Amino acid sequence: MEGTPVRRTPHLSALLALTAALTACTLTACTWGGDADAKDVQPPTAPRGLTVQAGSATTAHVMWNKATDDTGVTGYDVYRGATRVKRVPGSKHMVDVVGLKPSTAHTFTVRARDAEGNVGPASKKLTVHTPAAAAADREPPSRPGSPRGTVEGSRAVTLSWGASKDDEGVASYEIYQGTSKIHSVDGSERETLVTGLRPGTAYRFTVKALDAADNASPPSRTVRLTTEAGRDDGRATAPADFRAKTREDDGAYYIDLAWTPPRTGGAVAEYQIHLDGKTATSLVFGGTAPRDKAEHDFYVGKKPGDTHRVKLRAKLPDGTWGGWSAERTVTTG
Repeated sequence: MEGTPVRRTPHLSALLALTAALTACTLTACTWGGDADAKDVQPPTAPRGLTVQAGSATTAHVMWNKATDDTGVTGYDVYRGATRVKRVPGSKHMVDVVGLKPSTAHTFTVRARDAEGNVGPASKKLTVHTPAAAAADREPPSRPGSPRGTVEGSRAVTLSWGASKDDEGVASYEIYQGTSKIHSVDGSERETLVTGLRPGTAYRFTVKALDAADNASPPSRTVRLTTEAGRDDGRATAPADFRAKTREDDGAYYIDLAWTPPRTGGAVAEYQIHLDGKTATSLVFGGTAPRDKAEHDFYVGKKPGDTHRVKLRAKLPDGTWGGWSAERTVTTG
């Protein structure tokens, strides 16, 4: 009847309230009790500690500290100006950029990426000036002199050396641990801090000078240092889940290998494979090294019934060899 107020039962009022709430959630994409399938939309932080050094007239060495992310950084993009020039895995924090123009100012930044493709803000900008190219320069710099070193705790050392001489000038100094280049500084520098080392580990460092034409000097005298003991003694550097099996292909036998690369804080691109107690081959991954699962196969002969023992170890980012994997025994055929 007109003018008579409508009475709503408690059940009807509750139903109307629930309908309104569902309508609001549809419009605002809200969830009840959280969305288990919600995508990661949080980008990584900007990489800090960016350094750039001209290695020669056409190269630059770019280094940075790792960024952070709620789900983990999976890669870094290196930019020269607005152009991406390198893409590296999240375990790698330095890269050589080649093909640069001599006598030119080059500005670099680095951005971090996560697994969902979120790209973080750029690091601070750093500009490096490549030296002029030396025409027909085939004379390498002299050997760096009087290298010395000091242990700085369990994960770093300070190295210093005497200046090299070159007819066109020294563009940079490269630091080697064993046969692996692990650091680079400007040609005007005579000292550097090398970080990312392992506690309680013996190292052998040498220094080479490089000129603008990429001529390298002989290595300096070797500096031997052992980092202080710490919790990480390298026992986790061995490849895990190592498996091996034989396979026949067109009358020949191969050994198929599979393993999980060690988590070392840097890219692991090189491995040494031992077969029957001696080095069989070295494996170097080109491009982006595998992070979660690595595979390789190699030829062992045409005779069935041969038994072989196989294991492998990784070359770590600090230039040392990691621990051996478990040894597996396989028989052809």
